[in-house]
Amino acid sequence: MEIAYRLERPIALTARLTVEGFTVLLGLSGEGKSSLLKAIAGLLPAAGEPYGGLAPQARPVGYLPQGAGLFPHLKAWENVAFALPRGPARRAAACDLLAAMGVEEAAERRPAALSGGERQRVALARALARRPRLLLLDEPTAALDVATRDEIAAELVGRVRRLGIPALAVTHDPHLAAIADRMAVMEAGRILQQGRPGAVFAAPASAGVARLLGFRNLLAATVAAAGPGLVRLDCAGLSLLAAAPAGAWQGRAGVAIRSEEIGLLAADADGEGPNRFPVRIATVREEALALRLTTAGPPALDLLLARRDLPAATLAPGGMAVCAIDPAHIHLFQPPP
Repeated sequence: MEIAYRLERPIALTARLTVEGFTVLLGLSGEGKSSLLKAIAGLLPAAGEPYGGLAPQARPVGYLPQGAGLFPHLKAWENVAFALPRGPARRAAACDLLAAMGVEEAAERRPAALSGGERQRVALARALARRPRLLLLDEPTAALDVATRDEIAAELVGRVRRLGIPALAVTHDPHLAAIADRMAVMEAGRILQQGRPGAVFAAPASAGVARLLGFRNLLAATVAAAGPGLVRLDCAGLSLLAAAPAGAWQGRAGVAIRSEEIGLLAADADGEGPNRFPVRIATVREEALALRLTTAGPPALDLLLARRDLPAATLAPGGMAVCAIDPAHIHLFQPPP
């Protein structure tokens, strides 16, 4: 399904993207993602397709607002029945939808007595009551606790896939985008990149996309030379080899490197191998069982070490070490003109 909408208020944006299976639109808060969903649902004035010009009640969409949006004074089955035609079979139809979502035992409970995952399933059942051709989900994992978020996100994606209804979910959570069928990245009211998550995560098309996907090392470089399958980069005096992207270019390049994909070796480690160079540790911070470090540079680098198997003197401000980066983990993108 092709989505193409233009809004002027409450935020100016133009969005054109493809929805296939469970599709995620990723972006920071305030970029207009929720406004786009409301426009597709007919709740905001906008021009676009599909369903442009139809009244909200005539649009075949199921809309799940952020936080599920259940009526607190209604029981679970009553929330679902709210979207169903009136009649003697209304309660039975609502309970059937709850059963399909695996929460039939919650039918008589009100939202305050439901867990975050149960509220989400009830809201999905209510959205399905309209027999939609498109599901719209606004930050579906935002109200979930960290312990259950990943499990419920995977369950949500699986349920939507089994339903066979295309879904567009908006979020600022890269993890939800990573398990989707397709994703798009929005910044400053426009789509910067879209495609399969594996392709987008592996090759961000700009610094903005890379930043949203969790890359902390964003560098400016010059392509100094090229060889079979590799390019040599000059990053503030640091020479690096990187895998040559399709349609490799000469001149300026943007470079993105994930913190967890930079290795750290002892200062006296064997110096052979591509992209090994000495660094001085500038800062060290504990992050649960991992360590986040920065180097003095130039260029300054951000590292995330899952293991602490180096001498304590190395893993301390002022310590010397050797960085090692696989050329395949250096991602290049075309810089802005």
